[in-house]
Amino acid sequence: MLIFSGRAERAGRAEKAEKAGRIGVRAGRAIVGQVRQVRQVRRVGQVRCKKEIFICGLKNNPYLCGCQNKYLMNNIITALNKAFLKLKPSRSEINDFKANFKRLFTLINDNESEEYNKNLISDFLKDTYYKQAYFMNTKERKDLVIRNGALPDNTAGVIIETKKFSNKSEMVTCENLNAKALQELVWYFLGERITQKNIDIKHLIITNVYEWFIFDAQIFEKLFAQNKTLVKHYTDFINGTALGNKTEHFYKEIAQPFIEKVKEELHYTYFNLKDFQSIVENDNSQDDNELIPLYKILSPQHLLKLPFVNDSNTLDKGFYAELLHIIGLAETKNGGQILIERPKEGERNEGTMLEETISKLHSLNKIKQLKNAAAYGETYEERLFNVALELNITWINRVLFLKLLEAQLIAYHKDNEQDYAFLNFNKITEYDILERLFFEVLAKDYNDRSKEIAAAYPKIPYLNSSLFEPTELEHSTLLISNLPDDKTIPLLPTTVLKDT
Repeated sequence: MLIFSGRAERAGRAEKAEKAGRIGVRAGRAIVGQVRQVRQVRRVGQVRCKKEIFICGLKNNPYLCGCQNKYLMNNIITALNKAFLKLKPSRSEINDFKANFKRLFTLINDNESEEYNKNLISDFLKDTYYKQAYFMNTKERKDLVIRNGALPDNTAGVIIETKKFSNKSEMVTCENLNAKALQELVWYFLGERITQKNIDIKHLIITNVYEWFIFDAQIFEKLFAQNKTLVKHYTDFINGTALGNKTEHFYKEIAQPFIEKVKEELHYTYFNLKDFQSIVENDNSQDDNELIPLYKILSPQHLLKLPFVNDSNTLDKGFYAELLHIIGLAETKNGGQILIERPKEGERNEGTMLEETISKLHSLNKIKQLKNAAAYGETYEERLFNVALELNITWINRVLFLKLLEAQLIAYHKDNEQDYAFLNFNKITEYDILERLFFEVLAKDYNDRSKEIAAAYPKIPYLNSSLFEPTELEHSTLLISNLPDDKTIPLLPTTVLKDT
């Protein structure tokens, strides 16, 4: 807990302030992290989200990559979100997982049909994770599909291609991804993305019950859906204008050559259930910790990319939407990508921080006076947006830190919390007051504050942090006090703001 109050704590204040500053900045980044890459924007008002690819690298455990092609393959642990990996499932969840795992291995019959094993996979996933909240069944010719909801008309979120264990010729391997199973998966993916315009696909899977190859849909989007030549071949094929009209023609003459060109970029997660069988079947409960990553990799939180509790990078959706609304940004989807962008003309709210910042930068001719303006974009409009956005992020980071600090002070001084509550409608009535908090309170030691400031904020500590120093961009353009105080914006329909 971070506590800042009274002169007696001054000796440890610098260290605590630095730690608090880091937490405050992380809090800001968690909320506006998707719009941090302002200088990589190519289209005015749009910022593209990014996803890190982790590469295999563990040894001497069941999570070791069993294939030699390590440049393409993630193991389970590196494929999982680090914060999600830290969350331990309940004992009952692990017990159910083990019971369903044992049942699966008891029923597997390598001599049975592909349909038989497909049903085993479906039952295992439903009983362990998906039965109540996510509809799972076949879809058209797709072996299995996990929907993004409980209804059969919800969009497909996960596509699963199953193969009989003995069907070696069609099953992919780590040494040969370009087999029929992957060619079929490309066909199904293009059908969802191009024909059905489904932008909600999260993962694609190939499995023979034992071996699992899991592909992030973003990789398929980049390599296949955004390949104009492949999409044209696909479109010609489904329209009947291609030379062949059977899916085998698509697999061999279209998909196979394209996969061959991009196979070195086709990252995936691999594991073999046989490597975990001994852990599941022994009676040592301490070994169950080794099953947690396997349990998580097949969960809806991972496969459907759902938010989860205690993920510091995942926000409450209501708060996130509210914050974007106040800043003046909107979240949209385009081609499988999530974009944070400035709303189109006619949909913008004049009183938002972004619009007021853009207006003030323009009216004061600040962009043309900026020495390094070219670093913020190629055109005037790009520079205007990117400078305004960077200023807004700086200000929001500070406000979020102040709210964090206030909450900690109140938690520590519960008997006198009103003396430590400094962020509310009664005390923050204009942007000038926020700026005063930034630079005349948090940035000044008690002895250096004016009498007026010291009297108004007797309980607010000094933080020796660069977060509360004007940035170079602020010196060159605007401070938050330059924004007008008389503008309003409509409330978000789902707002949690209330008059107090």
